[in-house]
Amino acid sequence: MADIKITQTTKTRFDNVDWSNLGFGKFFGDHVFVSDYENGEWSEGEIMPYGEVLFEPGMCTLHYGQTIFEGLKAFRTVDNGINIFRPNMNAKRLNHSCARVCIPEFSEFKFLDAIHDLVKLDQKWVPNVKGQSLYIRPVVFGTGNFLGVYKSETYKMIIMTSPVGSYYEGGLNPLKILVSHDFVRAVRGGLGTAKTAANYAASLLATEKAKAAGFHQVLWLDGVNMENIDEVGAMNIMFVIGDELITPPLSQGTILAGVTRDTVIKLAEEMGLRIAERGIKVKEVFEAHQVGLLKEVFGTGTAAVISPIGLLHYQGNSIIINNNEIGAYTQKFYDTIVAIQSGEIEDKYNWNFSISL
Repeated sequence: MADIKITQTTKTRFDNVDWSNLGFGKFFGDHVFVSDYENGEWSEGEIMPYGEVLFEPGMCTLHYGQTIFEGLKAFRTVDNGINIFRPNMNAKRLNHSCARVCIPEFSEFKFLDAIHDLVKLDQKWVPNVKGQSLYIRPVVFGTGNFLGVYKSETYKMIIMTSPVGSYYEGGLNPLKILVSHDFVRAVRGGLGTAKTAANYAASLLATEKAKAAGFHQVLWLDGVNMENIDEVGAMNIMFVIGDELITPPLSQGTILAGVTRDTVIKLAEEMGLRIAERGIKVKEVFEAHQVGLLKEVFGTGTAAVISPIGLLHYQGNSIIINNNEIGAYTQKFYDTIVAIQSGEIEDKYNWNFSISL
């Protein structure tokens, strides 16, 4: 482990948290990790009290969006330890996103060390209640002060934490999803495979319209033919059609390489379920429902883990999946992942990164 400088807060924010009503992303931990990139290299970084960040009005990221982020979680285990789930994948994906928007790579080892020390320092912020966790949000952005469309020469990495409950207010209640045919999120060659702010800004209008119409999220189609399914706004998507688990392939070049997506695929293989990572048209999904082959639909993502989908609406037509109830596979994936994260069952794949307390 690296010897990271730590400046502890003199006034904790812990008692200001409504622990019975965490929601998602409303409260923030006592400390953050900060590292700056100057003169061609990242600093060793330090952990300091959570607080305001000063910047000038000309900071390039405000104008040109040169920023990326990640999301991962720390979980309290059954023996009162702490596990962080698959942070190695987040470290690699962070650097993939960095490369896509011309941000210098950040050492994966330093990334893991920083998260380890930050969570260890703020260990009391990892909830003891099942279904709650400590969300970890790294963000990297250009800090240069200029007007002009070119990359920054200086950057800042901040890792913050937030105790969270369910991402959706209804928890594991099935979601209602609107399939967008008016808006697109990403196209091949664009930013779809990177976790960058621009993708989420592009989704806001369609999502707001969907919520106003009574839906929880938007399911995006490809940006060329508006036929092939990409992903939901906050998660990858999977379909159980017949005896096969189908999910759009990463080779489409428009979807995020989800950590939970990869986890489900590996667990499905272990369960003996047939898996197909292939292009799937929205028309195929509706036709499968019509002939009784569409068994389950669910989303996968760090924020919500697994989200059952009970309704899909596309161009005036709605279909109800599995009587608007959580399916057997969906429940199994959720239960298994949560049990691995909390140490209730064996971690066969060595996914958990344990914090030494």
